[in-house]
Amino acid sequence: MTTLFVLSLLIHLDLLLQTGRCTETQDQILSITPKTQEQVYIVRNISTQFETGLWQPVSPHYIQEDSQVHLFVPANSSGTVKTLLQRSGVTHEILLENANELIEMQTRNDSTDPRSSATFYERYHTLEDIYSWINRTANDNPNTVKVILIGSSYEKRPLYALKLSMNNIPGKKAMWLDCGIHAREWISPAFCLWFVHYSLSFYRINADITHILDSMDVYVLPVLNPDGYRYTWTTNRMWRKNRSVSPASSCIGVDLNRNFDANWCTEGASPDPCTEIYCGAFPESEPEAQAVADFLRSHKDSVQLYLTIHSYSQLLLFPFSYKLEETENHRDLLEMTQEAAQKIRRYYRNVYRYGAGAKTIYLAPGGSDDWAYNLGIKYSFTFELQDRGRYGFLLPPSHISGACNEALLATKIIALKVLEKTQAPAKSFQTV
Repeated sequence: MTTLFVLSLLIHLDLLLQTGRCTETQDQILSITPKTQEQVYIVRNISTQFETGLWQPVSPHYIQEDSQVHLFVPANSSGTVKTLLQRSGVTHEILLENANELIEMQTRNDSTDPRSSATFYERYHTLEDIYSWINRTANDNPNTVKVILIGSSYEKRPLYALKLSMNNIPGKKAMWLDCGIHAREWISPAFCLWFVHYSLSFYRINADITHILDSMDVYVLPVLNPDGYRYTWTTNRMWRKNRSVSPASSCIGVDLNRNFDANWCTEGASPDPCTEIYCGAFPESEPEAQAVADFLRSHKDSVQLYLTIHSYSQLLLFPFSYKLEETENHRDLLEMTQEAAQKIRRYYRNVYRYGAGAKTIYLAPGGSDDWAYNLGIKYSFTFELQDRGRYGFLLPPSHISGACNEALLATKIIALKVLEKTQAPAKSFQTV
């Protein structure tokens, strides 16, 4: 395929868009597999020059030959995009015919009262309802749960973290868990709620969670990116970044997981505010990233385990993501994620890949897990929850329990391993 032919195809797509032909009535998710460099060029252009949303990979830069691309295609351009793919011989299939219906289903029948339904934790919830849940959880557990305001977002929404503390042992260590750094990854905040509910419900019942909570305090930030998360409920379900305004561009938002001071804005991030991986004006330029960094800096002597929850792809990752070199404790981190992945496969029949971020997926500088590791939190992990692309960011509510149970199992396994390695004498528990 010649460059001239590629250009003619792109011109043809322009004409289709101008004439309004070949449209669909539903937003769709396409799985596209370019086989040649020319096809890679076409797919990159589609993902950048037209009204689409690139789900996987996160940036057009990472689109490669023989690698799946997951693309959200709105109804008004679905037909034209598929026509161009067909005419250029690019292999593709429709993953989701009815993205609109899935979105409507996920936002239906939300409740503000956690006690009104046994299925509260098997549904997605608005930011306002999560705030209400935070307050109610603290009020219902005054001796063990404390709400901490660690900062505020760009649009001045509070960043609330919950502190779960079952005793007042002097010099007690801690773990940190944050969710919702990327707005469209709804299963992430759902897990933070699930984890807190499980911890409070099964303390003194489940040996593993009892040992973890007796041995360390737990800080949980359910929504790190409240502005972006609210925007996905009100305006654009596919939004990823925060909602800060750049003085140099009309494009909105910074990728908060490229905004930490860990080889900031090198390969794998972008200085362009219009990209999904925009790194911001400088490290911690965003109040959300700065609030988390300030809190962890002030607690770096106690926090031994850092967990950040994302979706999708089913991955258990650890530093480094900004470079290919291995950490000093690479073997420990690898063994922990390997055991977690094996247990998930054994108990839930689901496959998770694991490894250092840069080697397992791609270079991603400015990430919170790398920054936490460099701060001194040597057990630092990123979980990418369900699924592997069938639903992607639109994981149905019926899948919440499965995804959260898998993440819970991995969290318990890793937390217990951290306790074994940092406390003596170690206790042995069988995680199930």
